[in-house]
Amino acid sequence: MPELPEVEVVRRGLAAHVTDRVIATAEIRGHRVARRHEPGPQDLADRLRGRTLTGAHRRGKYLWLALADGGALPDEALIVHLGMSGQMLVASSDVPEPKHTHARLTFTDAGDELRFVDQRTFGGFALADLVDGVPTSIAHIAPDPFDPVYDRAAVIADVKRRRSGIKRVLLNQTVVSGIGNIYADEALWRAGVHGERLASSLTRPAIGRLLDHARDVMAEALEVGGTSFDELYVNVNGASGYFDRSLSAYGQEGRPCPRCGSTMRREQFMNRSSTSCPRCQVRPRSARL
Repeated sequence: MPELPEVEVVRRGLAAHVTDRVIATAEIRGHRVARRHEPGPQDLADRLRGRTLTGAHRRGKYLWLALADGGALPDEALIVHLGMSGQMLVASSDVPEPKHTHARLTFTDAGDELRFVDQRTFGGFALADLVDGVPTSIAHIAPDPFDPVYDRAAVIADVKRRRSGIKRVLLNQTVVSGIGNIYADEALWRAGVHGERLASSLTRPAIGRLLDHARDVMAEALEVGGTSFDELYVNVNGASGYFDRSLSAYGQEGRPCPRCGSTMRREQFMNRSSTSCPRCQVRPRSARL
């Protein structure tokens, strides 16, 4: 699933194209795209028509468009779940729709329209009230390292209290948001820490360095449009990111470690996998196979 850099690329594209535009028509095609909106797709479409999109926002991996009526302050959000393959694309109305287009928004200014394309149909839309600028349905999600309210010291203290493997903690979106499997593997490799090390066993300076590595690698990915695989996770103009060319750990099984030359290993982790260096990231004794 897309992680912070990929979602931020989409957010920036949306902000540039849809901010302060009024929705003229909304087509929500099928129940899957609106399955998180219990009244159904037609109700969702009806509630979007005539609303003003005041901005595109993100917390961690969560993306939303703020909705307002006329000149009023935004009071509701259209949450966009990208899922495994969701794309938000901006295009002229005379450009043929891509296959798997499940939603379409047009605007009163007759400019480019907004399309939601999802090959695997795991994504979709949902509405939520806004409280202090954040949708109520994601209020439990922690700030990410780029958020102005991110409290590095508080996150370090929270991580230090956890008696789970450090990778599980990095992926816990209620501790720090935005980090997924790709950037967790990259941050752990940069820090020289195995993902099964207990978070509580790490020193506070080590935790701080690890969190900083996570922020740094996501910032580097963002500069080149994120990490795109199989033409997924593209910008609103359809352009792919290419940070996959710079990955040191994720997906590098069998290749030499860029730091020491050892063969990178792949290990099962939850319902996915982790890739690490056996020399730079020594597996803790308690986690040895």
